[in-house]
Amino acid sequence: MEMNHQIKISSLIIAKDEEQNIARCVESQLACVDEIIILIDDATTDRTEEIVRSFPQVRCEKVVWQGFSKTKQLGLSLASNNWIFWIDADEAVTKSLNDELLQFKKELPKVNAYSFPRRAFFLGKWIKHSGWYPGRVTRLFRKDKIQFSGNDVHEYLLVYEEVGRFVGDIDHFTDPSIEHYFTKFNTYTSLAAKELFEKKKSFKKTDVLLRPLFIFLKMYIFRLGFLDGFHGFLLAVFSSHYVFTKYAKLWELYQQKEK
Repeated sequence: MEMNHQIKISSLIIAKDEEQNIARCVESQLACVDEIIILIDDATTDRTEEIVRSFPQVRCEKVVWQGFSKTKQLGLSLASNNWIFWIDADEAVTKSLNDELLQFKKELPKVNAYSFPRRAFFLGKWIKHSGWYPGRVTRLFRKDKIQFSGNDVHEYLLVYEEVGRFVGDIDHFTDPSIEHYFTKFNTYTSLAAKELFEKKKSFKKTDVLLRPLFIFLKMYIFRLGFLDGFHGFLLAVFSSHYVFTKYAKLWELYQQKEK
C-alpha cells in the first residue's frame, strides 16, 4: 500500500464524438486527480480531440478501437499511477465527490476498490427512482489488484473482495435527447446480442414476450419509476424495448447460423 502522502490517482477516459461532454468531464477532475488520460477513438468525427488537446494537463492518445474492455486495458498500461479512477466522457465529478477524493488521497486505503453513487440525467431530468439511483458503480481501484471484465458492452471491474463506498455522486449526463438514446441503441443491442450468442445463450420465445414486460413492471412499478413522472414512463418503455431488441437480435444470429 502507498504511504499516506504518496497516493496519486490517474483518471482514465475513452471518448468518441463527445464534444458536448468532454470539457465538463475534464474540468470536474482537475483538482482531485493527478493525471488524466483520454483515449480518443480514431473514428471520431467531431471536435473532441481539439477540445481535449486544449487542456495541457491531459495526456491524449488517438487509438484504433478494440472494444470497451481492451481499449481500457490499453489506457491502464499508459497510467503512471497505481490508483485508477475510471470515468466516462458523459460523466462528471460533483463538488462533494471532489472533496472526498482529495481527502482519500491523504489517507491509507483499507481496500483495493471503491464504489460511487451515480445520478443520471435523462432527457434533462435527474432520475431519482426507476432503479437508477443510487445506481452504485465501482470506479476507483488499484490496477495491480483489479482488472476489467472482457465484455464487449457494459464492461465492469472484476472485484472478488470488499468494496469501499464513497458518498459523493458521479453525475451521468446519459441522454440529452431521444435521438441520442436511439443512436446508441442500435450499437449497444447488437453488441449485447453478440455477447449472449458467443456465450451460447439459447433463445426462447419468452425472451421477447416476457422479459420486456418484466423490465417495464420492475422499473415503472416496483422501483417506483412512476414517481419520475413521464420521464420515468419513457425510461421504462425504452428499457423494455432495449431488452426486446437484444433478444430479437439473438434470435436473428441463430437464424443466420442455421443458413
